[in-house]
Amino acid sequence: MSQLIMQTDLPGLNLVARGKVRDIYDLGETLLMVTSDRISAFDVIMNEPIPDKGFVLTQISAFWFRQMEDIVKNHIISTDVADFPAVCQPYADVLKGRSMLVKKATPLPVECIVRGYVSGSGWKDYKATGSISGIQLPAGLKESDRLAEPIFTPSTKAELGQHDETIPFDKMVEICGRELAEKARDYTIKIYCRARDLADKKGIIIADTKFEFGVYDDELIIIDECMTPDSSRFWLKDEYLPGGPQPSFDKQFLRDYLETLDWGKTAPAPALPQHILEKTADKYREALYRIAGISV
Repeated sequence: MSQLIMQTDLPGLNLVARGKVRDIYDLGETLLMVTSDRISAFDVIMNEPIPDKGFVLTQISAFWFRQMEDIVKNHIISTDVADFPAVCQPYADVLKGRSMLVKKATPLPVECIVRGYVSGSGWKDYKATGSISGIQLPAGLKESDRLAEPIFTPSTKAELGQHDETIPFDKMVEICGRELAEKARDYTIKIYCRARDLADKKGIIIADTKFEFGVYDDELIIIDECMTPDSSRFWLKDEYLPGGPQPSFDKQFLRDYLETLDWGKTAPAPALPQHILEKTADKYREALYRIAGISV
């Protein structure tokens, strides 16, 4: 097990952002992205770290970024701490396995979400309206049904602690401009379809996922993370049964536990029992092993 890291404070490095999971340092020409063991649910950061989570997220992202390089470039310069600038070397033990040296891209102000199955907020939307993000779907779909074709359902990026809001594609065009919006949409669908087919061979269904894109040297590239248990719904193929929620390899397990509590889904977060932390960690580790063949 790697050391538990709830957050990093690296003297001499310029911390510019601390998100739900990642701490980002500005190194001048590049950024250092450090993935902590924090976990959030319902946009609230829990108080306890999940063992090995930062390692798992970093390694899964690196695996998928490599698989997609012929579709779209990504922001990774290196994931090997030995390649990082000298100012990072005193913190090599903290950074090993959970950090990336990345290009300094300008992020698009929307999240790019693709859904291949009717689940989560998409299922709630469909039940209420017969559509998801304004995209009309066939009548009679069951929860967790596979869609005939993946659909693109972008959302706004909310401030920490706020909820993202799904927007129609036309709104994304207004925000980003047509060329960038169409490129991001097309990349999103292509990456998802390739990942879905690769994961299928490993006994995993990727029900939906979200990506972030940024502009670097006038080119759209994929940034942040890529198809991790934080940004995706992973289901076991041999346990898949439409008509209800599916057993998953993502933080849905934690969400399901939190739904049993008398908690208003706002900060402060409730204390998590040890067995929930351990089971969540096991699900993340299994996702890494099944997808990338890496054991923790």
